Amino acid sequence: MNATLSSRRNFLKMAGAASLGLGAAACNANTPSPTAAPTAAPQTQAEATRSPEQAMADMDAGHEAAVKKFVANAGKNPLFWKNTLEPQMDGDVKVFEVTCSDTEWEVAEGTKIPVMAYNNVVPGPEIRVTEGDRVRLVLTNQMKQSTAVHFHGCILPNEVDGVPFITQPVVKTGQTFAYEFTAKNPGSHMYHSHHNAAEQVTKGLLAPFIIQPKDKSHDPAYDSDYTLIINDSALGMTFNGKSFPDTQPIIAKVGERIRVRYMNEGLMIHPMHLHGIEQVVFAKDGWNYKDPWTCDTLNVAPGERYDVLITAHSPGVWAFHCHILTHAESAHGMFGMVTALIVK
Repeated sequence: MNATLSSRRNFLKMAGAASLGLGAAACNANTPSPTAAPTAAPQTQAEATRSPEQAMADMDAGHEAAVKKFVANAGKNPLFWKNTLEPQMDGDVKVFEVTCSDTEWEVAEGTKIPVMAYNNVVPGPEIRVTEGDRVRLVLTNQMKQSTAVHFHGCILPNEVDGVPFITQPVVKTGQTFAYEFTAKNPGSHMYHSHHNAAEQVTKGLLAPFIIQPKDKSHDPAYDSDYTLIINDSALGMTFNGKSFPDTQPIIAKVGERIRVRYMNEGLMIHPMHLHGIEQVVFAKDGWNYKDPWTCDTLNVAPGERYDVLITAHSPGVWAFHCHILTHAESAHGMFGMVTALIVK
């Protein structure tokens, strides 16, 4: 075993993550802007005169430093995986107050970009209700642009479908608009803007909307539940609004059954690949498959949602990333759409 691998394993042990080395590398502090795939930066005179051996050593050191940062931050941002908006009750109606505003968001440490956000977070807060619930979302627009909210994947009355000039007027700056309906079809859905959406959604007006079934017997049993929102373009290559190494891992015990809800809110296809452990795909767009199927790489197109079951059967730290490699890795190491599954 070489000294670098030994050091990495010791670090992971101390971090309480696992006893195996991380199967992913990461970008260093010189990661390019999150709004584009990394490109070769102009070399300084010192860089141009490095020997090939020194250039390789510098690259490896940058990879290792980012890996250490990722592991050291594991578990320190619980809102990365779950930021649930609790309702207020108006009789038997669950009321959710959502405000959209122009603000800044830190996609990675030291990198803040202008965004549009629901309740000042990207993605917006998760709304989780149960099939049959009466739901009212009250939207207040504090942005400079008009907007509206569409409940992507939900079966609801046409007048609250959220498409300006087709089902409603735009919600202008300073205005409030209420959407009220009964949650009908259970599954993993989304709420997002449907006005200037190529800008507004990719800049942050996106969030999970989950309808839990009354009868859970049709879903597989699971121990934990994670939502992974994929986005690109204005936010850069991000998972849940963050770029590696500022993403968070899933941390599980051996034997734990993990439900992952993929939601693609971007403009590109993203094949999601998990190392070392298979994914059982049991639902698409909120509808359960009659015959679930197994893969290690799942292609998730814009607007699609997939639900997968992952059984954490093998201890270690398993890389988990988009397999369009320009979305996840460069000469500086891994960046963007990368996280890990840590099985203890």
